[in-house]
Amino acid sequence: MVNSISPGWIDNGNTQYTGPDALQHPAGRVENPMDIAHMALFLCSDKAGFITGENICIDGGMTRQMVYHGDCGWTLTL
Repeated sequence: MVNSISPGWIDNGNTQYTGPDALQHPAGRVENPMDIAHMALFLCSDKAGFITGENICIDGGMTRQMVYHGDCGWTLTL
């Protein structure tokens, strides 16, 4: 069995997002490549020896929200 990682919106340009683009994520920020790298390293470690056949979603909670600011006319309001 194998494990997999399903990343969400990843910024690889070190952009500092503000307003709705950052706040719409339940985690409060856009993820970066190191978020995924840390999970990959964990899965390769002995600490993950009992995790098998799992898909790990790393998206700052956006899967729960299921909508992005600006999609289909939706706007995040605080």
